[in-house]
Amino acid sequence: MTVKAVITDWGGVLTSPLNDAVAAWLAADRIDAARYKTVMRGWVSQAYDGDGVNPIHGLEDGTLAREEFERLLAAELLTVDGGPVVADGLIARMFAEFAPVEPMYEALRLARAAGTRTALLSNSWGNDYPRDLFAELFDAVVISAEVGLRKPDEAIFRHALGLLGLAPADCVFIDDIEHNITAAEAIGIRGIHHTDPAATIDALRGLGALG
Repeated sequence: MTVKAVITDWGGVLTSPLNDAVAAWLAADRIDAARYKTVMRGWVSQAYDGDGVNPIHGLEDGTLAREEFERLLAAELLTVDGGPVVADGLIARMFAEFAPVEPMYEALRLARAAGTRTALLSNSWGNDYPRDLFAELFDAVVISAEVGLRKPDEAIFRHALGLLGLAPADCVFIDDIEHNITAAEAIGIRGIHHTDPAATIDALRGLGALG
């Protein structure tokens, strides 16, 4: 069945891979990469699998200020020389190498031209978005910290569906994180686990989303 709407993540789908940006930041700031990976592995695992909360939850749902997250993360890190990591502006430096993936942007334009609705559904890390393009690309925009909800919680998917005015079965959701795809599929939204722009675009074409 042809889908009526495409809901997409931003970082890692409409941008170059997060791991590439993080690697560039670690090198530029001379941060101990092994220590960073250990810290972040624990935080991310708890944020998606575990009980309780950690700074990622707060950053993404807007209950923790970006500056406080930067302070908490910097306090866990060291440079390769064992020195402190500068907290101020940490997130901007972390995402500095993000670059737009133009084929994915063009796919969204094709979808809208074909009459398919589009929505952004992004877990914000306090980073900057190309908001000047939103009107051209999206019928609805859901940024986690602005709505007080975060993926993979069911409520944020329901919120996006409400803005689109569509049922779950009418929509397809694109994300580079499997947990989020699983959560979307649990309420009846079709999922595309994004690993490569060409494969994702082929999947959208197969669903009739691009006309």
